[in-house]
Amino acid sequence: MTSDGGPGTRVDHELAEIADAHGVAVSYLDGAQREVHVDADVVADVLGLLDVDVTTPQARRDALAAAREKASATTLPPTIGMRTDAAHPVPGRGVLTAEDGTRRDVDGEIPSGLEPGWYELETGQGRSTVVVAPPSLPDPPRTWGWMLQLYALHSARSWGIGDLGDLGDFVRTTGREQGAGAVLLNPLHAITPVPPVQPSPYTPSSRRFATPLALRITDLPAYAGADPSTRAEVDALRPELSGDRIAHDRVWAAKRSALEALWRGAGRPGPDGHDPDLDAFATFCALSERHGGLWQQWPEALRHPGSDAVAAERAELAPRVAFHGWVQQQVATQLADVRTAAREAGMPVGVIHDLAVGCDPQGADAWALQDVLALDASVGAPPDAFNQRGQTWGLPPWRPDRLAATGYAAFRDMLRALLSHADGLRIDHVMGLWRLWWVPQGRSADRGTYVHYDADAMLAVLALEAHRAGAVVVGEDLGTVLPEVRESLARNHVLGSTVLWFSRDPDPETGGDDGPITPPARWPEGSVATISTHDLPTAPGFLRGEQVRIRAELGLLDDVDAERTKAAAERDELVALLVDEGHLTSAGAPEEDIVVAMHALLASSPCRLALASLYDVLGETRQPNLPGTVDEYPNWRIPLPETLEKALADPRVARVAAVMGEHRG
Repeated sequence: MTSDGGPGTRVDHELAEIADAHGVAVSYLDGAQREVHVDADVVADVLGLLDVDVTTPQARRDALAAAREKASATTLPPTIGMRTDAAHPVPGRGVLTAEDGTRRDVDGEIPSGLEPGWYELETGQGRSTVVVAPPSLPDPPRTWGWMLQLYALHSARSWGIGDLGDLGDFVRTTGREQGAGAVLLNPLHAITPVPPVQPSPYTPSSRRFATPLALRITDLPAYAGADPSTRAEVDALRPELSGDRIAHDRVWAAKRSALEALWRGAGRPGPDGHDPDLDAFATFCALSERHGGLWQQWPEALRHPGSDAVAAERAELAPRVAFHGWVQQQVATQLADVRTAAREAGMPVGVIHDLAVGCDPQGADAWALQDVLALDASVGAPPDAFNQRGQTWGLPPWRPDRLAATGYAAFRDMLRALLSHADGLRIDHVMGLWRLWWVPQGRSADRGTYVHYDADAMLAVLALEAHRAGAVVVGEDLGTVLPEVRESLARNHVLGSTVLWFSRDPDPETGGDDGPITPPARWPEGSVATISTHDLPTAPGFLRGEQVRIRAELGLLDDVDAERTKAAAERDELVALLVDEGHLTSAGAPEEDIVVAMHALLASSPCRLALASLYDVLGETRQPNLPGTVDEYPNWRIPLPETLEKALADPRVARVAAVMGEHRG
């Protein structure tokens, strides 16, 4: 226990001043807008994660003096985020250097009118990275499209899991024949290449690289160029989709064996060119094959990528490092091919990738970027009406101080890697650009607090890199969101998220957010409209009350009868709205007609993008992920109920595409 007391001890003024200097919240507003005070020992623990010691009187005095110096107006921040249409004050005189080496003198402020880009400011106080972003991103066109869990696709040519060949076929067909303008994917981040394979795309080994599980093996140049015996060996490895669950470990074992056979047949090439980040990732993969997938259990000398021991093993494992680097370049090529296919199909937006909120603490990014991550903390959420004990997601957060000190290089490089093969980017839990709920290691989820980030800098980096890539940006802003977040997203032309299940007016009696369904005419223009999300019921599941049945079966509900009553009332309310809006002729319509009407409701809204899900259209009642479960439910392992070929020819898909196109035309 620290000198700041235990649970229930309030934060004093000095500790609050120290915490404020480092962006650590001492109180916050909960979902009901009630102020919650964070205990002093929690604040002290989180400060410790930022290397701020407040455990002794002398340490507190030193920390307080440093906090007051940091707050001084004469201090040059390590990173400055600004816009081209506004000047930014800086202390004293200095020299501003652009990426092309152009230099200009500044005196008291960085002027407006600069070209968007990365700059370096040098003054008598030191150096600062300056990120200059455009005032906003262009508004995307008003269109419709599909959102996919790529792994759920399966076709006559794929290997037990949806792949990039399936995706290419999907975008070509839906773009050319249906007029779809966009496809939103689940995260395609990289896995650690040893079993067990993490099925959740939101707990990736690396967000900078992509999963080889998505490779279409038989589309690789190495397959086309292989001799007949090698192709026969590869063909014999093809796994089938068995049962109603995707077997990630079995699929990866087959694809890894096939890739190794093709790599050997191609002469064991390494990746083209030299990319230090790719080399580090491939080194991690090779080390994980030798020492296991949990790097924090490796020999201590190997736990930091810059060590001499890592360099020695990298040389020893050179063939495996070359293999994993080569594999990543094959994935990058197929991702680029999909993007080209979307453009050739006439999609006005194209392929939107998803950025998970964090990475696996035992994965490649946590190993390579550990100097800018808080590995002894987990991202989560404070207690609320749905999770009364709070949530902890097991993902280490960025350290805001280290990001700023390094000019946000890790954040920038991650965005660049994703945008190199994307037409757009969805930011999961976009609130993380402003603040994240940190839970210190060993604490329960309710024993954490918010740590704030420099949102101006984070948004400037995001806007600049998206501007350079010509990409659309979508922010997942569901749940309790600070008003300034949505205001800032709107100013930047970052689309928000509008989900039918959550779109409700305030309750006229209580003022809560559980009033009647908001008519689609009043949905925000600057957003993406969907029926559901991966964490919520599918449309058929909702109509049949599956979300109640499965939770009751797993013992996740306290009052099953009350939940059934509530679900039935919500179904009746939705169907009545569909009738009132003219999308449904009667409340007794068949389920298929109701699902089509729900999509017409989406498409009739002013939202820039309206997205349909094949899970909804093809009658799948199981939602992709059931929060609060691990092995009790097949999270992230549910395939679509039809093959890709049958789905694209299914009249239900054609009906939804027609009604979406009609309202978006």
